[in-house]
This record gives sequence, structure tokens and C-alpha cells, in this order.
Amino acid sequence: MAKSNYITRHGWNTLDQELKFLWREERPKVTQAVSEAAALGDRSENAEYIYGKRRLREIDRRVRFLSKRLDVLQIVDYHPKQEGKIFFGAWIELEDPNGQTKQYRIVGCDEFDPQKNWISIDSPVARALIGKAVDDEINVNTPSGKAIWYINKIWYQKD
Repeated sequence: MAKSNYITRHGWNTLDQELKFLWREERPKVTQAVSEAAALGDRSENAEYIYGKRRLREIDRRVRFLSKRLDVLQIVDYHPKQEGKIFFGAWIELEDPNGQTKQYRIVGCDEFDPQKNWISIDSPVARALIGKAVDDEINVNTPSGKAIWYINKIWYQKD
């Protein structure tokens, strides 16, 4: 399944800041350290040179990825028409049949974060939630079996 190109404004800004940091600050520092290490002589046993070159390749790989990804990402901003229904960027409170509640936010695949309970728009849970309203019931097939949740609350954080 192809990943979606949607992202919140906050998520796009975060990726853009990372790209600028890597290109303007981190890469020049590492390049300087590599050239200083190279000036010391034998490069084959020079750990600083070897590590610096490896780090430079990692930075360049990430810069290439971010540059290409930021070009295709589509920022999805909040719109008042979304109120009352679940769409991209929504915060949702779900309750299972046992009364346990969980809160999630639907975000792009480039910004999902399990520690923050941010789930990707491409996940089965998010797909089941899109378009639903408070008091609706969703059924989702999970690795541990079928899960049933009730939607208690929907809200949007305006960026």
C-alpha cells in the first residue's frame, strides 16, 4: 500500500526545520571535522575520519529524502466544515466495551508517533474512523482480533 502524502502544517514545518538544520548547520560542521581529520595523515586507521565520512553519508541521505518528500507532501489545514466528523488532523477519544478510553490523533505517515498517540492516516484504525461522528461505533481487525470502539469525543487543534 502506498503511503499518503498528507501532513499537518506542524509536521511539515518540523521536517522543513530538520532539513534546514542538517544542510546549514550539521553538514558544514561534519565536513569541517572530516577535512581536519584527513589532514592528520593516514585515513585508513583514523576513526574520526571514518566516522565523519559515515555521518556525512547519513546526512546526505536524509537531506535527499527530506528534499524529495517535502516537494510531494500536501499540507492539510483545519477547516470549520470538519467539526463534528473525523477527518485528517482530528483528535479522537475512543472507548472500548469495557469502558477503557484512549485518545488518538490522525496525522500523516511522516509524523506518526506512538508515544504521543498520533496514528497514521494509512492505519486500519484511522481508515475506520474517517467520516465518523460522536457516538458512532467502529470495528477494526487488529492482530489480536476484532476490536470495537465507540467514539466519545472529536476535536481539532487549530495550527
